[in-house]
Amino acid sequence: MKSNRVVITGAGAVSPFGCDVEALMAGIEQGRSAVRFMEGWDQYIGLRSHVAATAEIKDERAIPRQKRRFMGRMSIFSAQAAEQALVDAGIDPAMVPQMKMGCAIGSTMGSAKSINDAFEIMLPHKDISQLNSSMFFQCMSHTAAANVAQYLELTGYIMATSAACASSLQAIGAGYDLVRLGRQDVMLCGGSEEVHPTVTGSFDVLMATSAGFNHAPSKTPRPFDRDRDGLVCGEGSGVVVLEKYERAIKRNARIYAEITGYNTNGNGSHVSQSNRESMVRCMKQALRDAGIVPGEIDYINAHATATLQGDKEEAEAIKEVFGASVPVSSLKGYIGHTLGASGAIELIASLRMMQRGVIYPTLNLENISPDCAGINHVTALVTKNIEVILKNCFAFGGINAALVCRKV
Repeated sequence: MKSNRVVITGAGAVSPFGCDVEALMAGIEQGRSAVRFMEGWDQYIGLRSHVAATAEIKDERAIPRQKRRFMGRMSIFSAQAAEQALVDAGIDPAMVPQMKMGCAIGSTMGSAKSINDAFEIMLPHKDISQLNSSMFFQCMSHTAAANVAQYLELTGYIMATSAACASSLQAIGAGYDLVRLGRQDVMLCGGSEEVHPTVTGSFDVLMATSAGFNHAPSKTPRPFDRDRDGLVCGEGSGVVVLEKYERAIKRNARIYAEITGYNTNGNGSHVSQSNRESMVRCMKQALRDAGIVPGEIDYINAHATATLQGDKEEAEAIKEVFGASVPVSSLKGYIGHTLGASGAIELIASLRMMQRGVIYPTLNLENISPDCAGINHVTALVTKNIEVILKNCFAFGGINAALVCRKV
């Protein structure tokens, strides 16, 4: 069976820098940090990390109330990003119900705020009757995918990948498979996440968060840096439009890139500790899927969340596969770790870098850690023709994902 070529023709984002892709890129280009001190988080006993990168909800009333009432923050983010992506791709949202189109939107969990609110309402007196009927739809694990589908009246494949920080890259990989196999003509793919003290707390209990920069939030996270002390949670949504190459050409669409390789795997060894060997296997298989060798990659957008173990293992894996020849940077220093949305948001930024012929440096990487040495860290703006990129996502749960994109 002949596979379809799959291209990316649209992108939308809500990020800690603003409510569209241009705001995201402006923040990165200007070298700003979106991380801030979170007032009131000190009331949570035992929570060490009091910093986060939050996004602002704007114009949510443009979403009809009868649909918006089932949406938590993360679903609003994803609905707005998805609509942006369609417009960017030159697809009229009003025509979507008539198309062979679906969506795959991933997240770590349902709306964290809605889940917290539900328990606060119910638990004091164990009174379920106090919960309103819309809360379940905000809390369910597929809330972003379901709400995007309802908002845009999608009738194709509706999927919700849930693999922690690899969620949105897995969603894009799933959409890639559906389009190349001819199951769908177009897919909206990406992820969404929202910040809440309970979300940061879940990483905090694993000693994985940054707790040493509460009073200097712009200095953290510090991917690959000697003084890195953990991740900083962020929020937002990134969504891309995937479609068949022939379809995109026929309608004269602008093409950002072609997806040529994808792989996801498990480490099979530890639920929370990153594993170099499985990362190596994941990247090598993505390259084989793309039919290329390591030397053909022009830029690697690293996962690099600034955890001690994760950055070390990823750096060692990149070194084993690519040596020190390929430029590597992480975007977490700008926008924090947007968890289930990170793969999509950071892929969108990487595609813009490809388009502009620039590589933005890893923010807060001031002293390369000895255990992250041996790869080509980007510490200052690089101007370079970029034809092929690799995007990595390595998640708690021992789940890895890697995606290869080529300029068309």
